[in-house]
Amino acid sequence: MATFDKMLIVGCGNMGGAMLAGWLAAGLEAAHFEVLDPALERAPMGVALHRDAAQVGDHDCVLLGFKPQQLGALAPGLQTLMGDGITVFSLLAGIETGMLQQAFPSASAHVRVMPNLAARIGKSPVILCGDGLGSAAREQALNLFGLLGTATWLDDEALFDLVTALAGSGPGFVYRFIDALSAAAQELGLPHQLAAELAVATVEGSASLAAQADVDPGQLADRVASPGGMTREGLNVLDNGNALKTLMVETLRATRDKGAELAEQAR
Repeated sequence: MATFDKMLIVGCGNMGGAMLAGWLAAGLEAAHFEVLDPALERAPMGVALHRDAAQVGDHDCVLLGFKPQQLGALAPGLQTLMGDGITVFSLLAGIETGMLQQAFPSASAHVRVMPNLAARIGKSPVILCGDGLGSAAREQALNLFGLLGTATWLDDEALFDLVTALAGSGPGFVYRFIDALSAAAQELGLPHQLAAELAVATVEGSASLAAQADVDPGQLADRVASPGGMTREGLNVLDNGNALKTLMVETLRATRDKGAELAEQAR
């Protein structure tokens, strides 16, 4: 049965680094991790950092955190790390399970993983999808990645790029909205610092309430908006012609479709 007692992280950039920080903050010992990254300046205290695959010790699973376009070039040099009994977890956007199996045929399981940067603070949705894990091992994987937030297994891989667009790329869109909310207030006369602080605090509080509410966010918006009041007047602008929804559909579609493009580039 698969175990995940020792993880090798190959490519520990922004996302891999956020996940490693989240696991350590959740109480996992540094000895559970090793990093293989020729460019990383330093790893967290107690985590072994290797520059070459030949330096890597024993491990149960591997987390791939490099750029998806690098898969073809890097895979041959990583083959010795992906033997029988090893589970390959991949953060490579657009790289399908079948492509992972072709790249690392000796590994026992191949699992796609999509978190976001909130993994650093244990607040990330984490989506997993792939082949080779039995029910018990799948539960172990969900428990491991659940330490970074909320882990969910996706049975239909055809939806993975869309899930990535929503949950993986979504923070970027939320940050852009926060910035736009602040910039709009500044343009209308609010000082920069005050506008920025209020925008962040407003979104933070609203998201926390939405997570605990017994109604959906659309209903919450209507609860904030009294008939004929200030909030309703603003919502009328956002709701006019479904402008905001239309913008988000196009945003998610473009993000989702980029996954297929990345897959083609890596073939």
